[in-house]
Amino acid sequence: MNELYFTEEHNLFRESLQDFLQKEVVPHIDKWEETGKIDRFIWEKFGEMGFFGIAYPEEYGGMGLDFFYTVILLEELQKINSGGFAAAIWAHAYLAMTHLNAEGDTRIKSEYLAPSITGEKIGCLCITEPFGGSDVAGMRTTAVKEGDHYVLNGSKTFITNGVYSDYLVVAAKTAPELGGKGMSIFVVDRDTPGVSATKLDKLGWRASDTGEIAFDNVRIPVANLMGEENKGFGYIMQHFATERLIMGINAHARAEYAIDYALEYMKERTAFGQTIDRFQALRHKIAERKAEVEMSKTFNYAIAYRLDKGEYVVKEATMSKLTATKIADEVIYDCLQMLGGYGYMEEYPMARLLRDSRLGPIGGGTSDILREIIAKMIIDKKEYKVQTETKA
Repeated sequence: MNELYFTEEHNLFRESLQDFLQKEVVPHIDKWEETGKIDRFIWEKFGEMGFFGIAYPEEYGGMGLDFFYTVILLEELQKINSGGFAAAIWAHAYLAMTHLNAEGDTRIKSEYLAPSITGEKIGCLCITEPFGGSDVAGMRTTAVKEGDHYVLNGSKTFITNGVYSDYLVVAAKTAPELGGKGMSIFVVDRDTPGVSATKLDKLGWRASDTGEIAFDNVRIPVANLMGEENKGFGYIMQHFATERLIMGINAHARAEYAIDYALEYMKERTAFGQTIDRFQALRHKIAERKAEVEMSKTFNYAIAYRLDKGEYVVKEATMSKLTATKIADEVIYDCLQMLGGYGYMEEYPMARLLRDSRLGPIGGGTSDILREIIAKMIIDKKEYKVQTETKA
């Protein structure tokens, strides 16, 4: 089945990435999980290997490769068992950098996108607010134009890379009276006066720096507006399809990792004179869960193919995130159970995997919100259209 989407070049890339992760990342994961801070050197190593430039134009140092290279990167990041590290990487590469590439002008791409590809600069995307959650249109952060600057006030929360990043891609209301139609997108340097961040203590994703960010009369040059003023809501909606599919791919990959680990354990663990992979109840549970993961992966690959061809797959990507994250949680719960008491021990991978997976149905739009979005599309026949306007 993989031959439908993955060429020999894809497979070689996967092998190279696996080797890189085992040598350069895995030895540091436990420390980063404990400290909640990823050492800066690894960002530069990712940049040197070209991993941040997979999807971006060659003129800014990228490689302009197809989306299945991104699929490989996402899958392999899940299989080193640190949801926090994986999130930090893809939030930089596919949340912050996506806006730079799509809405940034030539200067912004040169000053922010190019060094993001090399790993010299790290970015974060700031949309969610303390009182807003999934209600993007209801955000309260404002950016008031004063001469050649905008003055930014408000706060954001649950921001991956929110503490240690170098720049922030921020959504704010430039015309609050217009509601969601009065929103704009800016790039803001971390060291701009008035920007402050507080690190949040989380159940999982412990290696990543998730932060709450405050903006107190932050003066942003007009030149740091990305795209057109008051078009920000459309830009955000445009990229939601990619974000949701990414989270769906992450989910099927970590579920697959959990099953593979459980099977290896079951082949070695004995009870009542035989290995536990011989007990019918356990065999059938694994068979059922493996079927669900394969179905999820096959669906995700098909949607990735369509996304790569330029289709706006917001409905299917929303379905991917909704179903794949639910399946992953259930698979990992059952796989932890297969390990018995050892599944509950921190020295085994399942405890961390279970905690990290629980963010899937929450982040990037809760499952409850996604169900309503899907209902609007299939029952109310609501259409979400791609927005293509960008700043010259």
